[in-house]
Amino acid sequence: MTTMEDKYELAKWLAGEMTEQELTSFQNDPDYATYVKIAEYSSQLKAPDFDEELIYQNTINLKKTNPKVISFTKSNWLKIAAIFLVLLGLTFFIRSNATSTQLAENGKKVHFLLPDRSDIVLNSGSEINYKKWNWENNRNLDLKGEAYFKVAHGKKFKVNTSLGTVTVLGTQFNVKVRNNRFDVTCYQGRVKVVHNNQIVIITKGNAVTFVADTIEKSTVKSTKPEWTSNQISFKQEKLHNILDEIQRQFDCKIVFNAKENSQLFTGTLPANNLKSALEIVSATYHLKISKFDSKKIVLEDF
Repeated sequence: MTTMEDKYELAKWLAGEMTEQELTSFQNDPDYATYVKIAEYSSQLKAPDFDEELIYQNTINLKKTNPKVISFTKSNWLKIAAIFLVLLGLTFFIRSNATSTQLAENGKKVHFLLPDRSDIVLNSGSEINYKKWNWENNRNLDLKGEAYFKVAHGKKFKVNTSLGTVTVLGTQFNVKVRNNRFDVTCYQGRVKVVHNNQIVIITKGNAVTFVADTIEKSTVKSTKPEWTSNQISFKQEKLHNILDEIQRQFDCKIVFNAKENSQLFTGTLPANNLKSALEIVSATYHLKISKFDSKKIVLEDF
């Protein structure tokens, strides 16, 4: 049985706190080789491959042999302790590195809460990844697409995207990253936006847009994103980006058999009526709907 003195010596050795004399004495312990294996195995924190065939064969072989009585010696207890430590370490490793994913598929919106009760709504065709474990000390998440945030009062909150980051403190804001365009709108509080080497601070009722190396600031009158109320809002947007958004919102396919049009669109489209949305776009860009159903639409020139 392992004594308190044995545990103390083992702890000192694992922590690297032994003197040369103590280390020499410890290395002469008959179980030193076992201690080394335990330390090496625990540091790797990697579960062995699960070999079903090998386990099956071992089980069959065990049935053919006579049972043996095994005494629990000091080494047995050490092995049990080693297994416990490895499992504990493995559990810690998995929990601290596990990523939670929230996905809003095309045609759907997803509403969820973060561990600190921050409120998030994901727009169609968007995704958020974050780590639940130790959230209070690591309030970071990764966003693909568009999301509306109501951040709980507390520490800094950071949203990472492929085009930049947004850092806030207890506020409400919208982030959209689509087709190399980065839009951030603040509805309450104050947010810091970083894009490449540019840093911009925006406050309630203000927005900033980055397209390539250009930056544009603007104001908004609404108190929340239009898309949360079934309205798709665009400002100086290209036609192909508008059609992409319609496909995401309605989970449909649009075939564009018309000439390219460089006209920019500013306005709103209904997010709950596909036919109406297409009619507005068609009237604006002088197109006709030559085929229409819930999954496939064909647009052509007049």
